[in-house]
Order: sequence, then structure tokens, then C-alpha cells
Amino acid sequence: MIQQRTYSQRLILFLKGLVMGAANKVPGVSGGTVSFVFGFYEEMIYSFRKINFKAFKLFFNGRFISFYRYVNGQFLILIMGGSIFSYFTISLLLDYLLINYELYVWSWFFGMIIGSIYYIGKDFGDWNLEKSISLIVGVSIGLGISFLTPAKENDNLWFVFVCGIIGVSGMTLPGLSGSFILILLGNYVLLLVDSVNVLFNVIMSLLEGDFKVLSDPIKVRYLKIIAVFTAGSAFGLVSVSHILGYVLKRWYQIVNAIIIGFITGSLGVVWPWKTIIYLQEKGNYSLDSKGNKIVENYERFVPNFLSLETWFAVFYIVTGVLLILSIDFYGRKKK
Repeated sequence: MIQQRTYSQRLILFLKGLVMGAANKVPGVSGGTVSFVFGFYEEMIYSFRKINFKAFKLFFNGRFISFYRYVNGQFLILIMGGSIFSYFTISLLLDYLLINYELYVWSWFFGMIIGSIYYIGKDFGDWNLEKSISLIVGVSIGLGISFLTPAKENDNLWFVFVCGIIGVSGMTLPGLSGSFILILLGNYVLLLVDSVNVLFNVIMSLLEGDFKVLSDPIKVRYLKIIAVFTAGSAFGLVSVSHILGYVLKRWYQIVNAIIIGFITGSLGVVWPWKTIIYLQEKGNYSLDSKGNKIVENYERFVPNFLSLETWFAVFYIVTGVLLILSIDFYGRKKK
């Protein structure tokens, strides 16, 4: 499973991590789908599974090189480094695009997911009754999650830790968006917007020599929140990966059928033509602790095909599909 990589292969893997990190931040899009399509999903699960008692024993005994090799350190550093770096680069660009060109961004992702369904399903083999039932289960769960009602924001540190465990599922389970799960838990803005922005501002202030930010109780609170969320995410990555590694080894075809179903069901979340419905109580909008309106759900609708905007959106859907097909063509040509 562990591969020796050239410099160009390491660079490409880092770029794949960038894309996965950006996808993880967008509600409805799964970073796990990116890893599946880009061909490093199984190595990622394998590497996270290697973070176990033996790995900690090697580390605390000072055998750092052995630890690095045992956990497939080069792969983890490139993928996770790319994902983390993405939060402060590509993710900021995505935030801008979602604010100014929301329809086209959703259309592009919608097309990519359609292409991903083809990409993953084309070599799946015969669809017997067992695989078909697994597919239906995956689609049902994916669609069911799409229509759940979000909870209110909760900054209790224990709950934030749980959010980290659950939210990281988008990286390990293709088709299941960790960001969308955080919206349902009510903590998307708190954990992936406000806390990340505060962390970025604190880092920039420290680099400029301003250490007063560390005495700001509000900033310290957000730093605690993102630290606990990161700890929960790390714990979730390792624990969920162990479970996934176990079931993939024993029921590979069934798990893949469920994953294809998850991805298909996630189309309901990423449907480009929708309006946000904000939660209201007694005619007034409900607000979170930061004064932001709380998202209750989305109202999806059929677009007006007489509108030029609709056809631009369709163009981006086709572009998303062609991007995945291009990746598939490149992979086949390389083989």
C-alpha cells in the first residue's frame, strides 16, 4: 500500500489534498468523494488505520523514523497538509465565489458529482440483489440527510468535540458531506467560518509581533473551540477509518454500493436551484450567538429554461461532468 513517489507525484498528491480540503468546506460536497475519484481513498483509509497503539509506542520511544514509515507519513503530510492549507487559500476563494456566483458554483459541483457516480460505478461489475439493496439503502440515507432540519448553534466544548468526530465523516465517507452535517448540527458558521477566521487573524497578528491578541477573551474562546474541534476531527478520522477498513476488507462490494448510493443521494443537497429558508419563531428570524440567521432548510425548485442564467448553470454542470471524465480518461491513458 505504501508507495515510493517522485517529486512530481508528491506535488500532485498535495494538490489533490488542496481540492479535498476545499470540497470538505462546501456544504453538500464530500471530500471523501474527491479522494475516491482521485484514486487515493483506500490508501488514505489504510494510513489512518496505522495510527494505533503500535504507532504511539514507536513515537514515544523516540523511534521517529520508524513511526513515520509505519503510518505512511509522507502520504499523510501531503494530503493533510494540502487540506489544511486549502482552508486558508482555496477555501477563501470558494467563500467569495459562493457569495457572488452561488448558482454557478453549485452547478459545477453538481456536475462533478454526476461525473463521480459514473466514474465510480463504471467498473463496479454485475449488480446482483445484494448490491442493489445496498445501493438503495445508500441513496435513501443520502436523501434522508438532505431534508433534515438544522439544530441551533451550540459552543459547548463537549458538543464541539462530537461535531469534530461527526463532521470529519465527509473526508472518510464519500457522498456524506461533513460541512452539511455541521449545518444540521447548527455549528457550521461557528466551526468552519468564525473560528477559522479568528485563527487566521491571530496567526497574522502573532507574525506581526502583536501578542495582545492572546489576552483577548473572545479570541481565546474561539481558539479553544477550534482546538477542541480539531482534536475531535483527529479522533474521528482514526476511529472511523478503523471501522471503514474493517468493513471494506470483509464487504468491499457492498460498501462500495452504499458509497455510490450516498453520492447519488447527495445530489439532493447540491441541487443548484434552491433558496435558503431561515428559521423563524413568532414571525421573527432566529439568530445564532453571532447574530447570523439560522438556516432551517432549502426550498428546491425547477429552473426557468427561458432564462440565460439557467443555461449558464447548465454549462457549468456539463463542465463539472467533463472534468471528472477527463480525470478518468487521463487515468486510463496513463495505465
